[in-house]
Amino acid sequence: MEIIDRPAPPTGLRRVLWRLPIRLYRVGLGPLMGRRVMLLTHTGRVSGLPRQVVIEVVQKDERGYVAASGFGPRADWYRNVMASPDVTLQIGGRRVQATASPIPTEEGGEIMARYAPRHPAAARQLCKLMGFAVDGSAEDYRQVGHHIPFVRFVPRRVP
Repeated sequence: MEIIDRPAPPTGLRRVLWRLPIRLYRVGLGPLMGRRVMLLTHTGRVSGLPRQVVIEVVQKDERGYVAASGFGPRADWYRNVMASPDVTLQIGGRRVQATASPIPTEEGGEIMARYAPRHPAAARQLCKLMGFAVDGSAEDYRQVGHHIPFVRFVPRRVP
């Protein structure tokens, strides 16, 4: 694994294009997005206002949903959920109240190493987007997983 260039989060037209899936959720077409992406509604750490982003679910297990912050710890959504961890997820047509918690680096590496063989094209594209050159080995993906923050969204019971 080689770090080529860690890109900044998108701005301008790229940001508008990245945010198009949010509009699909807002008009009720979220189920078309499948279960590999989710609409994350969180609270802005400075404004206190609701914010939304569509991110990939890299793992779903008995503890909750896991996502990776592809733009690293400086991504707005990541910084927001670390400051205010109570969030709402929408996966397809289902809404879930959840609490966000960071995943330790070692576990993040293992998650990435398991994700890559299940979704090889997406893993290669994700690494390229994040500025990593990988050879396709589990060890390379594990190293990438050590460089990006992962978050677990644990569903909450709502009375």
